[in-house]
Formats: sequence, C-alpha cells, structure tokens
Amino acid sequence: MKPIYTLVMFFIGCIYANAQLYVGPNSYMYVNDEMVYVKQDVELNSANSTIYLRNNGQLLQGTTGSGINKGTGSLSVFQEGSTNNFQYNYWCSPVGGALAAAGNSPFGIPQLGVPITATATTAATILPSSNPNGTSGTGALSIAARWIYRYSAGTTYNDWIYVNAASTIGAGQGFTMKGTSGSDSTIPFSGAGSNNSGSAQRYDFRGKPNDGTINVPVTNGTMTLTGNPYPSAIDMQLLLTDPTNTSLCDGTALYWEHDKTVNSHYAEQYRGGYGVYNGATNVYTPATFYTYTGGGTQGPVYSTPMNMYQRRFAPIGQGFMLRGISGGNVQIKNTHRVYRREGIPNNSQFERNANEDDTAGNYEAIPNVAGIDYTQISKAITPSIRINASLNGRAVRQIALVFTPNAVDGLDKADSKSGDIASNLPYDMYLFLNNTEYMHSATNFAMDKVFPVGFKNNTAAVFKIQVASLDNLHDVSQVFLHDKVTGLYHDIKNTEFQLSLPAGVSNNRFEITLQDTTLSTDDAIAANFKIFEDNASYTLIIKNPNVIALESCYLYDISGKIIFSKKDLGANPDYEFSTSGLSEGIYIVKLITEDNREVTQKITIKGIK
Repeated sequence: MKPIYTLVMFFIGCIYANAQLYVGPNSYMYVNDEMVYVKQDVELNSANSTIYLRNNGQLLQGTTGSGINKGTGSLSVFQEGSTNNFQYNYWCSPVGGALAAAGNSPFGIPQLGVPITATATTAATILPSSNPNGTSGTGALSIAARWIYRYSAGTTYNDWIYVNAASTIGAGQGFTMKGTSGSDSTIPFSGAGSNNSGSAQRYDFRGKPNDGTINVPVTNGTMTLTGNPYPSAIDMQLLLTDPTNTSLCDGTALYWEHDKTVNSHYAEQYRGGYGVYNGATNVYTPATFYTYTGGGTQGPVYSTPMNMYQRRFAPIGQGFMLRGISGGNVQIKNTHRVYRREGIPNNSQFERNANEDDTAGNYEAIPNVAGIDYTQISKAITPSIRINASLNGRAVRQIALVFTPNAVDGLDKADSKSGDIASNLPYDMYLFLNNTEYMHSATNFAMDKVFPVGFKNNTAAVFKIQVASLDNLHDVSQVFLHDKVTGLYHDIKNTEFQLSLPAGVSNNRFEITLQDTTLSTDDAIAANFKIFEDNASYTLIIKNPNVIALESCYLYDISGKIIFSKKDLGANPDYEFSTSGLSEGIYIVKLITEDNREVTQKITIKGIK
C-alpha cells in the first residue's frame, strides 16, 4: 500500500512537507537513511497508518508551541541499548501512546517490541516484578519491568519513582531500564546487523511521535531525569543555552556511566557515576565511578577507563539528568531538533563508549529546524586542559580548565559542578570556585591564570595527578600543581605527581598554574643560601654567608605537614636544626626573609636510628 501525505517537496536526502503530513488508513511512509521535515502536524489517521524510520531515518517538525500530532497510527523507530540485564541505560521515548486526540501522550513499556523484518515487530513480553532478568532470543524480547523508574526534582536515592509497566511516562520524562541477557541473531533488514549480538538489544519504539514544546519541571538544587523526546537528534548546546532555560537549569547535562564488568542487581555492588556535559563550552568530562550502598549513597571508588568524546548531539532515545537552579519548566523545543545520523564521527551516539577522534574543521551542513548554518561552526575540541587524579588508587576524577575568548573570570554557565548527586564522596579532587566544588572552570586564556584546586578524603589517601590532554593549546608547554604551603611547583604535564594527604578537606592549599613563578622571583635570593641535610649527624644545615636576616624557617614532609617551625632567626651566617627521629624520605625546607621573600628547597633524610 502506498503512503498518503500532502504538500510534499523532495530534496537530496530529505523530504519536506510545508504543511501537514497525513497518512491515511492502510497506508505507510517508509523513510530510509533520510530526513522528513514537516512544518505543521502529523496525522496518523487510523491504527494501520504507519511511519517507519529506518537506517538513520528521522522526523523533524517545525511546530511552535504545544505538539499537535494526532491519530491512532504509529511511528516506528529503532534504538539500541548498550547494557546487559544487570545494568541500566537511561532512556527518553520519542513516542507516546497512539491516542487519537491531538497532543503528546504518555508512553508505556508495553509499546516496545523487537523487530522481525523492516516493518514487522513482535511485542515485548513484560515480566512480572518478581523476575529481575530481561532476556533476548531469536525474534523474542522479555523486559524486566522491575527496573523501570523515573526521577523528578529529586535529591536522594529514595526519590526514584517506580513505574513498572504502567503507561505513565510523560513526553520528555526520562526513565531507567536494564538490558537483556542472551542474544538475537535476527537481522530485520539488510545492513541492519543483528537485533542483539549480546548486551546491545535493539528496541522498536512505536507510538504517536512527540512534537512541539515539551515542559520538564525543575526546582532549585534538584535533579530531573529527562532526555531527547523526539524521533530525531537534538543539539544539546541549543537546549542548554536556550534563553528560556538558562535561568532554570545550570547549563549542564549529566550522563550515567557504569562499569559493565559488574553483573549484579544489588545496589551496593553497582559501580557508576555521572559524566558532565557543559552546553556553553561543548566540553564533556567522564564520570568518576563510585560504588553505592543499599541506601543509594556513594561508597568506595573503583578505577575505570576514561573515554574522551563530545556529546553535542543527543540521538533518539538518549536520557540524561538536568540540574535545576530555580523552579519552573525547562523547555525542549522543535528548534533544538537537527538531522544528525548516529555515530562517533557525528558526535551523536547512544550511551557512548568509544573515544571521539573526528574534530577537524567545521561541521558539514546539518539540516535543522532553527535555521543554523553549521558549516560556519568549528567542531574542534574547545581549548582546554584536562587533568586526571587517581583517587587513592580506586577511581579517576577528571577536571577541565577551559579557555574561550568571551569567558569571564567569575562564575557563569560555562563552569560546571560535579555530576554526582551526593556531595559526601569519600575521595575527590575538584576546582574550588566561590567556596563550591566544580569540574569545569572556563575563562579567557592568559599564562598567569591560577585555578584553585581542592581535595577531600575520609581517610589518609594518595592522589596521583597528571595532565590527561592539552586540547588546542599550542602555546602551553608547562602545567604545575602549586603547593602554597611548601611553595613548591610540581610538574604535572610531563610526569605524574603523587600527593599523600591526611584525612580531611584541603580547599585553600593547592592551585594549578601554567608557570612556575619561583623561577623568576626567587632565584636571586635563593643563591644566597646553601641548604642541606647532614645525614651522619641528623642535622639540617643552612649556610647564610651574606648574613641575610631571616624571619622564619619551616620544615615540611612531602604531604605538607609541618615538622617544625623556627621564628625570629635574625641574621646569622649558619643555622643548624636537629632532624633526629624523622623517618626516611623527602622533606621541604622553606625560608622566609625579613623582607618577605621565600626560598624553598627539597632535601632527603636517609633515616634515623
């Protein structure tokens, strides 16, 4: 049966309808690897009126205001999860229930199916809540409804809302769903690949296509699970920087990542966290993987691979968290919709797992509703310095120093807070800005910029810190972690620096710099002193042949702990201080002259009887 629609114009790779798209009874539209654009509404007139989006086919609409699609027919579009039956994907349905009335309608898990051919689908079996394991078999799919949850304006683990198989997931509401065990070798059409080669289940979303402005309620200081609600890609930068939304959310989207080697349904064995995408800078930092207690709070951290990629374009079905900063409705609009084929080179991949490597030049022409000329926009990675910290050997935290010409030194939407829901993490490193923990700090570039860094750890811990990448910063040759207590600058660009800290919080001691200022300011004064350890007599010796007046002398261990301090030393040619009883290791001597100049030097103490 041929499809029936009105006022249609054909372009290369695209079909445009300047008014309404109407699909009549016993009719269908089959869209293969191209875009359909409809300026007004879509009517799927009867139960057997269907639009099939296949092989990166997508539907864009130009409606302003609320969605007005109608009819009891269905749009069908595929999306693949990327987890097994023990781990979550975060979803947002592109369709709602096939209800006749105009407007978006709620979605339910029973609308999902598994493809058999290019157009035929077998409805999924919805398992009772007593069965925790979804399965995949040849042409068959069973979904464990036990793991279907929503999250709206929440702050704790207890705020998850159980959905089960109810058709109560509104347009723009995200939901969690675990994947399946087993495999399905069915290939619904040539070139599609199998339905499930193992931990990559293909789902057929069928229902009335979502359209128009979709409201996502948020409140100050809470998180809400939402996502891409349309049968097309969306530009996350447009969503997060939309003037309607900037006073309501903090300008970031948080993506759940997890350790796929852990096969358990017990919450205390989960390992995962939230990566942070900033819309103003187009910078993403991956998650720090934490375990979780039975009550949902973070526990110890675990090491995981850290992938580098961008997330500018959210594909069909992708869920993410938004963080509210005031009460109201964040709006996801048709003007955020773009036609972007899914895949790593296109910066658009569902729950991405591979490193991004296509960042040269400008974007190609990208069809979109807002009329943006993407060929004038660079897809190069925003100039930035990414720094990794191993947290006591268990997990890796990444922070990013971001440089853009129009950025300001103060806080704004180009700076990103941590993606973690809880703030009482056992170990962490962060940028400490305005007495708050941040993952991204954006400013304009200058070699003398300084970035305060904080550390916290419930127990004594070792942090291993090193630059992960320098992106589009050709003039930067050095990066240092400056210890303001010892005065030392530690090279973290070329070597890994190991920092041992006692239990506690250190927010004012360390900073990241691009230059070692002691090389220019203290070399002249340092030449006046000779500082060394006499290991035979367990004595620190300071030679001061020019008899420069000293205010004080400090001895620190490598963690910055003060071993001793001597005050009001006066102007003497020699000073001797006992180091008896100190453990073998590297120590730092800091001298401060009466005119407030500093001399810092490392010494090695061999050990004490």
